[in-house]
Amino acid sequence: MSRTNTPNFALSSLPAYGDVQAAAGRISRYCTETPLLESPFLNQKYGGRLLVKAENLQVTGSFKLRGAANRVGALTDDERRRGIVARSSGNHGLAVAYCAGLMGTSAVVVVPDTAPAAKTERIAAYGARVVTVPMKDLAAVAADITTREGRVLVPPADDFWVVSGAGTVALEMVAQAARLNARIDVLLTCCSGGGLTAGCLLGLGETSPATQVYAVEAVGFEKMANSLAAGRCIDLAPGSHSICDAISGLYMARLPFEIIRRRLAGTFAVTDDEAKAAMRVAISEFGLAIEPGAAVALAAVLSRKIPLHGRTFAVTLSGRNADLDLTAAALRQV
Repeated sequence: MSRTNTPNFALSSLPAYGDVQAAAGRISRYCTETPLLESPFLNQKYGGRLLVKAENLQVTGSFKLRGAANRVGALTDDERRRGIVARSSGNHGLAVAYCAGLMGTSAVVVVPDTAPAAKTERIAAYGARVVTVPMKDLAAVAADITTREGRVLVPPADDFWVVSGAGTVALEMVAQAARLNARIDVLLTCCSGGGLTAGCLLGLGETSPATQVYAVEAVGFEKMANSLAAGRCIDLAPGSHSICDAISGLYMARLPFEIIRRRLAGTFAVTDDEAKAAMRVAISEFGLAIEPGAAVALAAVLSRKIPLHGRTFAVTLSGRNADLDLTAAALRQV
C-alpha cells in the first residue's frame, strides 16, 4: 500500500555537477577516499569486470558521512548555535551525530523503534540525543522537534547539500576506475530515499555521462520503482518487513526524485535471501563486512538481474553498521 508524497517545501533549484565538485573539497578533511576493489574470480565467473566501492570503510561506516559533512559544514554560525535534527534508521543519524561533535554543534536524532541497537548506541556515543519512535511517526516527530527547539533539519536525502555530498562517491569511482584502466558502463546503487542514486547521477554527469545508473531496492520497499511508474513521489504505508533496514524507509525524497526521473536507466528489487548471499560474497571475495541494505546492489549483479558479460559494472557497498549477532545469523542462513 502506498500514498502520494506531498512535501511541504518549494523545489527551487537542484544541485549540479559543480556542487558535487565543491562538496568534494568541503568534506575532504572529514571523509576518507574509500577503495574501489575487484575480484578476478567474480570477473571470470560473470564474464565482465565488477568493481565494488567500499563505502562500508567510510569513517562512520557508510556513505552517509559525505552528505552529512557537506550539510553540517555549510551551517551558518547562528544555525550551529541552534543545533540540528536528523531522522534516520541509523547510518544518516550516525553521520550527523559524528559531524555535530566534530563541527561544534548539538544534534538530536530521531530513530525508528526497528533500528538496530548497534546503530542507536553508537549515535548516542557520539553525543547526540536519541529519540525513538514508531517508523510511521519519524518525519512528524523530527519536524516537531525542529520547530519547538529551533533546530535545523538535516534530512537523509531531501537536501541540496546532502545529495551533493553523496555525489562525491561517483567522482571518486570514475577517477579510481581510470587508474584501473576501466571505464564504468553500468553503476548500481543501493537505494532508499534516493540521495545516493541522485548524487551519483550528478557526479557522473560530466566525467562519465555514458554510464547507465540503476537503483536497487529491497523487495517490499520499492519506493523508487513505484514513484517512477506513477511519475510522482510515492511514500509507502507501514507493514512490510526486510532485513535491509538501511533502505527500508517509507519516504521517497522529492529533490533526489527530480534528478533521478530524468536520467535513471531502471530499478531492481532484491530479496532478503539475495542480500544475505551478497553479504557472504563480500566477505569471501573482498574481506568486507557489510550490512544487508548495503549488499543489494552487489546482490542484483550476483543474482543475474542484469547481465555483466563483456561490460564493466560498479556497485556501491554503502555501509557496515549492522548488529553483529543479526549479521552472523543472516550469514548462517545463506
